[in-house]
Amino acid sequence: MQTQILGLLTPMMALLFAVTFAVFWKAGRMKRHVLGFAIGYLFFAAGFLATHLLPANAFYTFHLTQFFYSIGCGIFVVSTCERVGQRPYLPLLLGIYIANALVLALAVNFTNDVGPRLILINIGYGSMFLVNLVALLSAQRSDWVDKAIIAVTAIQVADFFIRPTLTMMFEQTIPAEEYRGSIYYSLIGLVLGVKSIAGAMVLMGATIVEWTNSLRESSDKDPLTGLNNRAAFEEAMGRIIPRAHTEDKPFSLVVADIDHFKQVNDIWGHQAGDSAISGFGKLIQETIRGCDTAGRIGGEEFCVAVWNCPNEPAERLADRIRTAFARLEHDGLNDDIRLTASFGVATVREGESYERLFARADAALYRAKSNGRNRVENDDNKGQSVVQGSQREPTNERGSEQQAPSREPELVELKSAGGKG
Repeated sequence: MQTQILGLLTPMMALLFAVTFAVFWKAGRMKRHVLGFAIGYLFFAAGFLATHLLPANAFYTFHLTQFFYSIGCGIFVVSTCERVGQRPYLPLLLGIYIANALVLALAVNFTNDVGPRLILINIGYGSMFLVNLVALLSAQRSDWVDKAIIAVTAIQVADFFIRPTLTMMFEQTIPAEEYRGSIYYSLIGLVLGVKSIAGAMVLMGATIVEWTNSLRESSDKDPLTGLNNRAAFEEAMGRIIPRAHTEDKPFSLVVADIDHFKQVNDIWGHQAGDSAISGFGKLIQETIRGCDTAGRIGGEEFCVAVWNCPNEPAERLADRIRTAFARLEHDGLNDDIRLTASFGVATVREGESYERLFARADAALYRAKSNGRNRVENDDNKGQSVVQGSQREPTNERGSEQQAPSREPELVELKSAGGKG
């Protein structure tokens, strides 16, 4: 009876943690790694329930529980890596899961003893968290929160590799139909419950610290978009770029500008223009990682600083934002009207300052405007830009652009949709 209660208590706690992180993410407008914590605990809860409720001797039980636990582990690895700006090694995580699933299938087919199954799947989880541990240690973060997350991850690795083997050495064999009455099953329920609570407390502490810092820095935010204002963004660059040089990390800058924004204000009014700016800022916030920094540095001009990101992935990020913005609807504009934006990308060079890096990215943005708008130009790969959308002649809508002859047909679509304006 106590085992049954414990078996149900653990998934209930995991669900509670999932809801808590989801509330943090939504109410605090926090970055997406916090949502990842919520989704990870949701999959852990599904794994706990599958372990406790499905028939212990059914061939699919271990496959389902391995699937749910592996997805949960993978999401935690991705989320904690994204939080500190490290790559999550997704191909390696996927390879671990596939290899583990194949070996587990052999174990399920060839023996009724659950001991080998338990050792195999726990080695898989431990391997995923070992990848996570290596990535977190590589980040060289020294805050107490980061150290606590590293410690919890190390405990996870040790537990998954050591506990199943020691338990099976003591219990020898466990027939599938006797699994839920075994010492191992009682022990794993207790251990998983303790680990869930400990991990959740550490991650909640990290999330609360991030939320507190966000509230403290609210004066540095642009009220329309929620992104950093220009002063705060440039101050952040003064810290981040020297760090990139010191740690020898790739660092890229994306500069973006909404196309024909003056015409949007002239035809539909400033409220519609504010809606477009707000929507663009929200899209950027939802697209970038937790370790990246975004800011509104001018009226309709934005910057995204992409940490630990080489040139080509930064260009692809810019093009994802460009494509998504071209599909976005805006309040105050006709339903059939879509706006576009142009982008410039540059990657920091050895010893380069923010001012020089920005100048190169801004020059690439100017080329995107001159070459037809709704496109990405890469300063490090001149002449091979990503080109999408309709091509239009340049107008003098940015202060840094030169005066070009007015071409009325460019704005026919906007004006015809604008009605009386």
